[in-house]
Amino acid sequence: MNQTKLETIINLFEGKEIRSVWNSEKGDYFFSVVDVIRVLTESPRPRKYWNSLKTKLNDEGSQLSSKLGQLKLKSQKDGKFYNTDVLDTKGILRLIESVPSPKAEPFKIWLAKLGSERIDEVFDPEIAIKRAIDYYRKRGYSDKWIEARLKGILDRNKLTDIWQENGISKDYEYGILTNEIYKEWSGMKANEYKAYKGIRKESLRDNMSDIEIALTDLGEIATRELAKEHKPYGLEQNKVIAKMGGHAAKVAREDIENNLGKSVISNKNNLNYQYIDEKEKLEYKE
Repeated sequence: MNQTKLETIINLFEGKEIRSVWNSEKGDYFFSVVDVIRVLTESPRPRKYWNSLKTKLNDEGSQLSSKLGQLKLKSQKDGKFYNTDVLDTKGILRLIESVPSPKAEPFKIWLAKLGSERIDEVFDPEIAIKRAIDYYRKRGYSDKWIEARLKGILDRNKLTDIWQENGISKDYEYGILTNEIYKEWSGMKANEYKAYKGIRKESLRDNMSDIEIALTDLGEIATRELAKEHKPYGLEQNKVIAKMGGHAAKVAREDIENNLGKSVISNKNNLNYQYIDEKEKLEYKE
């Protein structure tokens, strides 16, 4: 787990430093609560402010405190490492909603806007599709690529529907089965593949080459068809089928590489920015 200076968060908080840590296993960032409190309240004693707010939230029955973790983060004052309360992205957004400060109002308005947009999409799903198309066009993807990407999403949903029919219901189970496919044909789990490409919360497929996408699709389509034929039930049986589907993509990959004379697994991505990593090792404590 590496500490990073997350430029997007710094910009969101008007250039004020918010210490953040990326946890590749959990696939999320953890933010210093005291830093967020300092920016939102401009309190001269943000740690004391946070302790009072935490007590108030506990008294009101808020479960936010149960989501807290601690990380040893470098102090902005003396450069030493101290245990610091942290929250993941979802927790930080909930914290912002709980802070009674005028400085927090722009964030609350932004969150309300996001919530309103998602409700609109429930009534008219085409809005979400249009939003995705606009997103990809602004980032330079061709309409042909976007069409293939949307089809890939549909194919992925067909696979998860089959998994659901075959007794898969928990989010972590879908992640395990997806990793079985990836590991078999690429040698890496999804989060390892992302790390290799230098991406984090970004979509892995959005940063793949055409061949990588084709192999990913082949592994998932093969898994879907095998699952329809063999009708596995439960996680363990579905893992066997997922590995078989990934093997079909592995065979295709090996054949392509034998003819190309090089690996088709690339560390390239489509980002126009780069993450800045520091070498300090950090420990996250629930």
